[in-house]
Parts: sequence; structure tokens; C-alpha cells
Amino acid sequence: MPTFNDPVADADELREAVRGLAHATRTIDDPTAIYAVLGSISSALASLSQSLHQLGEFHDGPTRKQAWMNGDAYAGRAASYRESWELHRAAEMIHQVAECVDRAHEIEATIAYDIRDYPSFAPVQRSTHQPGMSL
Repeated sequence: MPTFNDPVADADELREAVRGLAHATRTIDDPTAIYAVLGSISSALASLSQSLHQLGEFHDGPTRKQAWMNGDAYAGRAASYRESWELHRAAEMIHQVAECVDRAHEIEATIAYDIRDYPSFAPVQRSTHQPGMSL
């Protein structure tokens, strides 16, 4: 369950959730679930991009002036700048990935599946025979 105020715990939960999704999508028993899964992935990618930008912004602000590396303020500021650059760059890459997933999500909305190809969707044949009744 997300905490909304503990970034370490929420990042750990994200890791486990994505690991679970990777496991769950090894096989798709219900192809109609793909639309919902892509929608959730799209939303998650948007939040991940935002999170990376926010982490980068942390290093853009006054923190950069307070960063030290082995007692060297210049090296600390340089490292903070490089980290900010990489985080913003990663956030933009994820934004581009999210746009691809969004397009796939839109395309998935146009696909219909023949339930006869998926045994789990086939109508169940029920007998009208009641236990204890003669045929």
C-alpha cells in the first residue's frame, strides 16, 4: 500500500509491483485484460517520469550548493549537477516510452478477440439434471 509520504517505502513497493507484473504477464489468459494493463502502465510511467523530474529538481536547488564530495564543495556541486542532468534525461526518456504505451493502449482499444480461441471464455455447458432426480 503506498504511503504517499515515504519515498523509500514507496519505491520498494514500486519495485515489487513491477516485478509482480513481469511475472503475471508471462502468459495472458484473458486478452481483454491487456487494455486495462496498458492503461495502468501508462499512468505508472507518467508518475515515474514526474518522480524522476522531482528528484532532479532537488539537485537543481540550494542542495547543489550544500553538496560535498570527499570534503570538496566543487566536486560535490559537480556531482549534484550531473545527477540532476541524468535524472531529468531519464524522466524525458520515460515520457517518450509512456507516449508509445499510450499509442499501444489506443490501438488495443480497437482490437476484438474471438472468445472461442480462449477456453476460459467459452460458455459453460450446464446440464439440467438435478441430483436425486431420475432421467
